Amino acid sequence: LFDRPSAKQAFVEAAKTAHDAGAKVSLSLSDSFCVERHKAEFRALIANHIDILFANEAEFLALCGAQNFHEAVATVYGTCDIAAVTRGAKGSVVIAQGKIIEIPAEPVDQLVDTTGAGDLYAAGFLYGYTQGFDLSRCGAYGSLAAAEIISHIGARPAVSLKTLAAKRFA
Repeated sequence: LFDRPSAKQAFVEAAKTAHDAGAKVSLSLSDSFCVERHKAEFRALIANHIDILFANEAEFLALCGAQNFHEAVATVYGTCDIAAVTRGAKGSVVIAQGKIIEIPAEPVDQLVDTTGAGDLYAAGFLYGYTQGFDLSRCGAYGSLAAAEIISHIGARPAVSLKTLAAKRFA
């Protein structure tokens, strides 16, 4: 959706409207090829309008123009309040307030389909964030939601995430 100039402007206007209303703005990159095509515009959008950034490792490396993960982490400091980067079986990393918080991947019996994993990670993370949980727990909620979605075909949870979270965080 980011390719057309009108779409880029819509992102900026939506972010301004949200900030004017006192809301936080999050963005999930969702496509490393799009990030490569519009790297400068994404960097400007993130630096000026995004509070919470979600990306997988490939998207994150593309955005930062980095050769490795540690180099990319160093370039993201100060560009947004929080960056949450998923790394598959390596878990995720939350970069915020000058800290790097490593979140382990939630165990999965069998990887079936990764469709929706990033979206579910963001949903779990944002749920935790809106509940006032610390960033480590936000990441754990994201990992739990992503683990559920990759264990079956389809991008909708097969079981109640509320039930899973109640068991996991009891």
